[in-house]
Amino acid sequence: MGFFYFLKKKKFYLHFTISILLTIFLIWIVLKSLNIFTYHGEILIVPDFNGSTIEDIANENLLNEFRFVIIDSIFDPNKEKGTIVMQDPLPYSKVKKNRKIYLTIIAKLPEKVSMPNLVDLSLRQSIVLLETVGLKLNNLDYEPNFAQNAVLEQLYDGEIIEPNTLIKKGSKIDLKVGKGVNVTKFPVPFLIGKYQKEAIRTIHLAYFNVGKEYFLDGNDPLHLRIYKQEPSWDSEKLLTQGDYINVWYRSDEHFDFNELLESLKPDTLSVDTILIESENFDNFDD
Repeated sequence: MGFFYFLKKKKFYLHFTISILLTIFLIWIVLKSLNIFTYHGEILIVPDFNGSTIEDIANENLLNEFRFVIIDSIFDPNKEKGTIVMQDPLPYSKVKKNRKIYLTIIAKLPEKVSMPNLVDLSLRQSIVLLETVGLKLNNLDYEPNFAQNAVLEQLYDGEIIEPNTLIKKGSKIDLKVGKGVNVTKFPVPFLIGKYQKEAIRTIHLAYFNVGKEYFLDGNDPLHLRIYKQEPSWDSEKLLTQGDYINVWYRSDEHFDFNELLESLKPDTLSVDTILIESENFDNFDD
């Protein structure tokens, strides 16, 4: 009875109307605020920052459009220090104003890594371990020693380097390796068509050194492949451990390696068999 009596009061309807209007007003304020803080309807296109620096971005007044966060840096001697190499979101993505752009830049100083202990390891194990920590094998110096293909000394810039020494990532390491008691000769590996990094690794795993390198189409490591080698893979000449193989590079952007490999296909079958036998022999060292 009291409830229905209250509904007849004008004051109830006044307060009820005020509460509705106040609610509508508060909802309008919230929605308006969301539009302001989320930039509703305002879309920006993310530029391509590859090759730019933070200074370039500041000069273009882009700091008012996006928020930039550097999440990683990598060292690449072939690229300008401080330049951007990766970004997230990707170029030309549609985002709202003040979106965070995550950047990876080229470090100004190379990363340092700890030199592993390679002494007494086999050559194959040593190559894998150097690659794992980010170092490069430079030259193999074979010495008469009964520990055939085992590392005797590890050197950096001509001096013995102790394990756990911090050096620049990508540094080149020389190894003194046991030659064995008896002189052993090995076949020349097939290198034609291999990319530079793979070819150098193949030469070292075959117990040889990289000799002279000739670059016929520039020096872009991403596209360099072996065009010619000396001694040739089909030579009957066997090499002694530590001998040098000269290589000629061409770019796969300017030369058709598929056609070259197809023309050599009958010859490579026999060469591959020799290489497999050589690798099986090496497995006894491991």
